[in-house]
Amino acid sequence: MATALITWGGWDGHQPDKVAALFAEMLRAEGMAVEVTDTLACFDDPARLAGLSLIVPVWTMSSIEKHQSENVAAAVASGVGLGGCHGGMCDAFRADVLWQFMTGAQWVAHPGNDGVNYRVRMVSDDPLVAGISDFDVATEQYYLHIDPAVRVHAVCDFPVVEGPHSPNGPVAMPVVFSKLWGQGRVYYNALGHQADVINHGPARELLRRGLIWAAKQEG
Repeated sequence: MATALITWGGWDGHQPDKVAALFAEMLRAEGMAVEVTDTLACFDDPARLAGLSLIVPVWTMSSIEKHQSENVAAAVASGVGLGGCHGGMCDAFRADVLWQFMTGAQWVAHPGNDGVNYRVRMVSDDPLVAGISDFDVATEQYYLHIDPAVRVHAVCDFPVVEGPHSPNGPVAMPVVFSKLWGQGRVYYNALGHQADVINHGPARELLRRGLIWAAKQEG
């Protein structure tokens, strides 16, 4: 049976407990055995991590010990999947550059804060987004520093809210992307500021597909 480890914590504003519970529900519905924990001590045992199918971090900001991020990076490189959303994966552990390298992005801004209206546009023909139409959201719009090696599947357009970034002109910012890390698959979705943003509709389906893909469990 495929096994997933979900660990949550960090800034409470991102409802990490509720997002973790949502991920657990998704994965159990796919027949995976899921462990949910609220500590990073789960990253202390490299052999245990290497035996997993999927790691799902839900930690905004906070800090991680060097050996813990190294253990996760080694596990993913060996073939374990890594998947997550919003600040819970790509605004985690800001001081840890290995984490940023592995995950493929780092949050730097969300102009307009919460409640910005914007469209998520599909831009690949990958099964991760196939059959999902463009859709509108009202939530934080993440501006990310992106690894150029990622494969982008969905984007949103900046600027929607004017700011010091606006004179640079329009840019298409990745919302959904995937990448490889050694033998492992990495999936990220920038939606998920609150659990209710991703608990229904196309946002939920995108995350479900992404986590299953990262775990190498897709049909």
